Amino acid sequence: MKDLVDAAARLRGLHHAAEPLVLPNAWDAATARSIVEAGFEVVATTSSGVSAALGYADGEHTPVDEMFAAVARIARVVDVPVTADIESGYGLSPAEVVRRLLDAGAVGCNLEDTDHASSAPALKDAEAQAERLKAVKEAARSSGVEVVLNARVDVFLRSDGQPQAMLEEAIRRARLYVEAGADCVFPIGAPDVRTIEALVKAIAAPINVIAGFRGAPGPTRLRELGVRRISYAGRLQRAMAIDLQRRLEAIRRGEDI
Repeated sequence: MKDLVDAAARLRGLHHAAEPLVLPNAWDAATARSIVEAGFEVVATTSSGVSAALGYADGEHTPVDEMFAAVARIARVVDVPVTADIESGYGLSPAEVVRRLLDAGAVGCNLEDTDHASSAPALKDAEAQAERLKAVKEAARSSGVEVVLNARVDVFLRSDGQPQAMLEEAIRRARLYVEAGADCVFPIGAPDVRTIEALVKAIAAPINVIAGFRGAPGPTRLRELGVRRISYAGRLQRAMAIDLQRRLEAIRRGEDI
């Protein structure tokens, strides 16, 4: 338990270090080891990458036991903090979310405000999501490990309103989630530098942005904007899959790879 307590404190502290926390996301034990060997201080999983590696679509189509087993395999082979992308929590209670995370060896998680149980994925009620996040933090505190909660705000993915209205709703949700105890806020899909800059200024917590996603700039510019957590989601897994497909096609043509 002490190792988990220390790892959680380490992960939280890195969100407030002199340099942003950079997270090239892993999807299995081998990629997790590669990330640590490359000198990164934390391993973050990607739900899309883990799902693809297990043969499922992203969006909570992976059975919950398989997802947490994958997280556990990753945590087993590295000696740095692990934070897990567990989508919206697979319908688990807050206490069960925390129990499964800690049993897997993870000390942080992403929790998104998309409802995957509906016929078409849609945003959850913001106030209800804030209460859920608060309950997760309380369950973590009761466990003795201050799990680091990265609250994902999906407004830019799930809404089709005017840009200013979406920005205002993203800020409203983010502030609710921070008040509920979120350690970091993840407004995924923020479409441009102006929006990211406004989010950083308006939210009193570290902000997570995926480098290069939907108009977001690269890590150097994100650092200048004050982004504290820079991740890559499933980009590395997709790049590896594309490279594999290219090599397989070359083999079929009888070429040397």
